[in-house]
Amino acid sequence: MNLILETPRLILREMRHEDANALFEMDCNPNVHKYLWQKPVVNIDEVHAYIDMVRKQYIDNGIGRFVAITKDSNELIGWTGIKFVNDHIENGNTNFYDYGYRLNEKFWNKGYATEASNAWLNYGFNQMNIQEMNAYTHAENGASNHVLQKVGFHFMEDYPDENGVTWKWWLLKKLEFRNQNLEQ
Repeated sequence: MNLILETPRLILREMRHEDANALFEMDCNPNVHKYLWQKPVVNIDEVHAYIDMVRKQYIDNGIGRFVAITKDSNELIGWTGIKFVNDHIENGNTNFYDYGYRLNEKFWNKGYATEASNAWLNYGFNQMNIQEMNAYTHAENGASNHVLQKVGFHFMEDYPDENGVTWKWWLLKKLEFRNQNLEQ
């Protein structure tokens, strides 16, 4: 994909195998995985397999998660972006657009998630013409739940996964996003 998005502090670009070391640093941290099934990666080959999966999504769906890089230090801080979910059922749904992100712990609480989220929602609704965007978060992940609410997502319901863990299901519609941005 040739798509590159920019925010005031970030460059959002396609994920490449050269990003594997920085992604491995993020994904081997148990704190990063506290609300992500608690399964940090243990081998960099897992990261390369993930990158291959994401790159296949670019081809199959025209979109997928992108890495986020700081403009000032050129550091990869994690990934963000839109994914078309058609490979599993989540809360009874499949074939939907999902917004998500994962950041390295050292970049938490700096506003990067909100900044990237706004850029991706703008792109998804205005360039891709997506009508509805979903997101799902661990019910106890207060920081991620706050970010989604802050950028306009509406909490729809709690639901259990196959292990009995409670997740939150979020929705944002294009019209609501457009109206929210007109008010600002």
